[in-house]
Amino acid sequence: MSTKKKILIALVVVILGVAGNYIYDRHINHNFMTITKGKVYKSGVIPPDEIADYVKKYHIKSIVDLRFPGTGDDVNNPEIPAELTAEKNAVAKIEGVNYFNNGSDQVPKQENLDRFFKIMDNQANYPVLIHCYHGIGRAQIYSAIYRIEYEGWSNEEARHHAAFPFVFSSFSDGTPKGEYLKAYKSRKQLAAKK
Repeated sequence: MSTKKKILIALVVVILGVAGNYIYDRHINHNFMTITKGKVYKSGVIPPDEIADYVKKYHIKSIVDLRFPGTGDDVNNPEIPAELTAEKNAVAKIEGVNYFNNGSDQVPKQENLDRFFKIMDNQANYPVLIHCYHGIGRAQIYSAIYRIEYEGWSNEEARHHAAFPFVFSSFSDGTPKGEYLKAYKSRKQLAAKK
């Protein structure tokens, strides 16, 4: 077999592997990811009939849903009130699990951060699953904020771990989420200024 043929076969295998991983992660595993093992996880929407499986597997005690209806973005975030209600109802049937809706824009407002901190400050809420529609925008920015606030990560470290690949992502330099995380001041930093 020629070298060109071997390279072509290797390239096809890599492309199929990447595509297969993307399809699995996005459509089967709902962009589920461990942020801190045993404490914090993030995902996209998990269908109501699958939530209990994730809760059981990861011992989740609280779900923070960052979606809210009426985004006006029917392509990227078609957040339909019935879907939010279906999730809330599914979680209500799971004993010992809290459901928190903290509907947020792509870049958090202070009122969303305040609600998020109230949830995350309460150790009884852990392990926590943070999710938005796709699991790659709001769930990632809140995961980065968690890492800064609760694990002492630097802004740049948290920002660079917010997306893979980082380059050309919604967390890159010059993007609203990227610039927000670069300028973010933790509660500890703000308290030190007083």
